Amino acid sequence: QVQLVESGGGLVQAGGSLRLSCVASGIIFSIGPMGWYRQAPGKQRDLVATITSRGSTNYADSVKGRFTISRDNARNTVYLQMNSLKPEDTAVYYCNADRLGSPWGTRDYWGQGTQVTVSS
Repeated sequence: QVQLVESGGGLVQAGGSLRLSCVASGIIFSIGPMGWYRQAPGKQRDLVATITSRGSTNYADSVKGRFTISRDNARNTVYLQMNSLKPEDTAVYYCNADRLGSPWGTRDYWGQGTQVTVSS
């Protein structure tokens, strides 16, 4: 079985920083783009940032200049460094691995989510 496990969420004051990690575990042949999404209460799940296996990145306008996504292909891990956090960044953050190839086929996977709460 393949799993994505996130860590690093928590409570932080406005202006603070957090670093999220997401590890894909199991028998994995390859992974396409990986990314972070977030969902605030009562709202839809929105893209935060994505990164390809070659390191090309894409960010939501609301986090540009504050968040940095990175990836360690050897460890099947993606990170999200979040600086200058704002209360509006409060949400459950989900990790995604697109086109993950395993003995069970190729599909996308989601983590269970990690809560990030930014107090004002």
